[in-house]
Amino acid sequence: MQQVQRSSLITQVTAQLREEIVTERWPVGTRIPTEVELCELTGTGRNTVREAVQALAHAGMVERRQGSGTFVMATSDLGGTLGKYFADAQDRDVTELRRTLEVTAAVLAAERRDAEDIRALTDALESRNRSWVKDSAEEAIAVDAKFHRAIVAASHNAIYLEFYDSLLPIIRQTMHHQVSAHGNDYYDEHAALVDAIVSGDAEGARVASSIFFDELGLSEQ
Repeated sequence: MQQVQRSSLITQVTAQLREEIVTERWPVGTRIPTEVELCELTGTGRNTVREAVQALAHAGMVERRQGSGTFVMATSDLGGTLGKYFADAQDRDVTELRRTLEVTAAVLAAERRDAEDIRALTDALESRNRSWVKDSAEEAIAVDAKFHRAIVAASHNAIYLEFYDSLLPIIRQTMHHQVSAHGNDYYDEHAALVDAIVSGDAEGARVASSIFFDELGLSEQ
């Protein structure tokens, strides 16, 4: 029997961490366990864990944030690659792409949502409105982005969701710029969007979702 090589051990741990992300036990936007916690979970040393996390960081699936920890950025290597590709995109280009994705996703969500989606959307709306009142702008925008992601998830289109996840970092960035410029809380608009999806009103969902982008000057020609 051959001894397990250190490189093989790193590969095994990387695969275990990747599985937690792919299966969304560690959802996009959440912080993964600390190095010490990962050592306990995997039964390996700190250097092994650090190199495994670094491999996922190189793939764009996680991001280290000084003083905050390591956060999930994408559910696949492809998503991470796309996220890097779009990192320097112009705000208007990203917002126009968001419109295409989110308006269609809202229509699909109204047609396909199930009881679990309805609970998730209702909770996401409450969290979004709460955060907008009591949290910092950065935290509120992160929660707002999760709300919009919940709508894409309710579309039950796996490709849409993976692509949207790859865009989340740049989406949050553009949302921050737009909040600074417009300062609109959009409470009623968010509520109307959820109501349309919950009631299965596809046309109402299309209109409600479009309103956000119309007010940013991206109305359809």
